[in-house]
Amino acid sequence: MTAQPRFLQIHTLSAYTAALLNRDDSGLAKRLPFGGVLRTRVSSQCLKRHWRHAEDVHSLYGIAGVTEDFRSRELVTTKVMESLREQFPGEIVEALEPEVQAAVYGPRGVEKKSRQTLLLGAPEIDWLRSETERLVNVALDAGDGDVDRAAELAAKAAKAWRDDYHANFRAMREATALPGGLAAALFGRMVTSDAAANITAPVHVAHAFTVHEEEAEYDFLTAVDDLAADESSTDLIHETELTSGLFYGYVVVDLNGLVSNLGGDADLAGRVLHNLVYLVAEISPGAKQGSTAPYGRASFMLLEAGSRQPRSLAEAWRTPCPANVDRAVAALASHLRALDDVYATGEERRFMSLADEEIPGAERGALADIAAWAEGVVARDMP
Repeated sequence: MTAQPRFLQIHTLSAYTAALLNRDDSGLAKRLPFGGVLRTRVSSQCLKRHWRHAEDVHSLYGIAGVTEDFRSRELVTTKVMESLREQFPGEIVEALEPEVQAAVYGPRGVEKKSRQTLLLGAPEIDWLRSETERLVNVALDAGDGDVDRAAELAAKAAKAWRDDYHANFRAMREATALPGGLAAALFGRMVTSDAAANITAPVHVAHAFTVHEEEAEYDFLTAVDDLAADESSTDLIHETELTSGLFYGYVVVDLNGLVSNLGGDADLAGRVLHNLVYLVAEISPGAKQGSTAPYGRASFMLLEAGSRQPRSLAEAWRTPCPANVDRAVAALASHLRALDDVYATGEERRFMSLADEEIPGAERGALADIAAWAEGVVARDMP
């Protein structure tokens, strides 16, 4: 393959033992019915959050040229208004804050409980801060030292500013690299109060699930009161679920979309992909870290670069497979051969594996080899 591929697909098999990786609202492991049996599941949201927040040598935010982002219902309150209160009279800041909150979070966003959790990048927050500072300074100058008068003028100026907010915010984004930060550039953003602020996700993440039927037990635990007269005194009795499993993970990267979201910088996109491959292989999702140490690395990873529509390999385990990496990789290889015979889509492939099974049309290597290959895939000339 010499032309720039459109998609990079990442397939993984990762094992975890006696863990509770991702819980539902009742505190139990998330599950997924597939092939007539229940599987243990890890949600895509959980996976993406751990990759984004990984404090690792391959952290996404350690890449030169990447900008930070923040997800909260209090972005204006903490990232904009707090800095204003340190510089200007509180009455003026309080007067304009409702209009700024409504501009960013929508008409009902004045109250925290009515706001959606919003993702903004550092450039967007910096712009909001500079705009609000400008409004305060204009009001102070016009108020001629009268704080109450300046507060009235600030409120009026903020209302007028809000009317033009979306157009001005759009112009700023179009003129700024990574305005929404890296998380938005990778995983997208939806803003119900401003459709123009939406960002299409080029990285698509499936829910991971076990290739076999769920393996779970309930762990009965107690906590002993160290200060109780009776050394056998139990202060707490509790029950929690533990699961074990070999999980199939699947990620698709729209390479053109990734480069576009990164301001057209293919080299930056390559560095992001390089680190993302490492994170997918090495960073473990997991609750209850202190009591289960849910740390593991992928036993298998397959990368595919091509221009045809991506397709998951989940069908390889519709019939549950033993929780054994050799058997699971063999099932994947068999299913992939069948797909190749029927569709002949011609993806270029690289893989790493702890199993002996070879993968059709794929070159074996270490994690460093396939991560470097992923970086080079996106560095080819874009169409």
